[in-house]
Amino acid sequence: MESSPTTPNSPVTTSFGPGPETAAVITVDAGVRRRVVGASFIGNFVEWFDYAVYGYLAAVIGAVFFPESDKQTQLLSTFAIFAISFIIRPLGGFFWGSIGDKIGRRAALSWSILIMSVATFCIGLLPTYALVGVLAPLLLLLVRVVQGFSASGEYAGASAFLVEYAPANRRGLYAAVVPASTAAGLLLGSLLAALLTAVLSTQQLSDWGWRLPFLLAAPMGLIGRYIRTRLEDTPAFRHLAEKDHAVKAPARAMFRDHWRTLLLAAGAVLLNAVGFYVILSYMPTYLAEEIGLDATASFLATSIALLTYIGFIFLTGALSDHYGRKRVLVAASVCFVVFTVPAFLLLGTGNFLAILVVEVFLGAMLTLNDGTLPSFLAELFPTTVRYSGFAVSFNLSNALFGGTAPFVATWLIAQTHNDLAPGFYLMAAAVISLVAVLFARETSRTPLRES
Repeated sequence: MESSPTTPNSPVTTSFGPGPETAAVITVDAGVRRRVVGASFIGNFVEWFDYAVYGYLAAVIGAVFFPESDKQTQLLSTFAIFAISFIIRPLGGFFWGSIGDKIGRRAALSWSILIMSVATFCIGLLPTYALVGVLAPLLLLLVRVVQGFSASGEYAGASAFLVEYAPANRRGLYAAVVPASTAAGLLLGSLLAALLTAVLSTQQLSDWGWRLPFLLAAPMGLIGRYIRTRLEDTPAFRHLAEKDHAVKAPARAMFRDHWRTLLLAAGAVLLNAVGFYVILSYMPTYLAEEIGLDATASFLATSIALLTYIGFIFLTGALSDHYGRKRVLVAASVCFVVFTVPAFLLLGTGNFLAILVVEVFLGAMLTLNDGTLPSFLAELFPTTVRYSGFAVSFNLSNALFGGTAPFVATWLIAQTHNDLAPGFYLMAAAVISLVAVLFARETSRTPLRES
């Protein structure tokens, strides 16, 4: 993809195809570009607010949906359901990837946000264990599986959407909107959880307070869907459809022609999968249950870290445009190998200021990966299978290692009696991602491939 120099309000000329010499040229109006960015941000924000609330209220949900037992057993049960819901995500990746590559990116994104919002709203209506016994966690599991199925199409689709609309020299910056909106959804979830724990008694929170964030999903989801349905599909996909070059079986084409790229992409995602859910989702539970920090203080520290994360994410997206995707991704892995365990040692001091500094630092390190990964993965695959390749590789790693991260971290601490165990787990993920990135090609300097 090539582009002309742009000002904030100028049209953007994009090109794509087998190579620069055969590229098709389409001019994207600045107003359209802004709507695309806004719709991608709002839609992804809604999806991940819905998905994150469960993690932030894990301790309360454990007490509400599982029989009375020790806190660690309840947490393990809650995070087990969190992990099981991820098993459906690779299947969801195939489904939404096929829809996105055959029918269009917009169609997949519009339906995924609707399904996610309905499922999240239903969690707020579920009966508790005290009312219906074992049926309560079974219903919770069912709704979480629907959530996982829906979320599997969101991150990949929004990233592909932005990359295919972006000028070539700013694809990293544009795609960084996706993790930024994800963090914004997490931030709202964290702030709501902090507010609820601060103003409600433990009994009120268990009786009805935990339901409120889930019930917000319905109006937010309808707004997000409305905005998305008002957009055209991407220039790259429309050009493919006009020439009737869209593949009829994207999943088969992906495995037949791009299996090596798929494996490298899944490996590169590993640090994101483990790091995202340990640092940004599991951390408040870790600080409250393992370190003994006050619940409100742990949510506050995570909220501040998320706010700084959003700022850093755009910086790293821009850095990847300037220095290349591989350099920034390699730097992320090296930082996690070197600094993770010392950071967790400081968390163990229980000092709020030290914890806040460490969380901001860990979030900044994570943005080196997260701010670069969306454009890197979208650029690895051609337009014909871009949605499928991204969705399957991203969701495979998240199913195996992301969704299980809170459970594994809690289980490792229980088995080793060592609060540093999550740090060592993060280090291992960073090493695997480093190897995968080193074997992948640099993607930032070349046009987007059509096929």
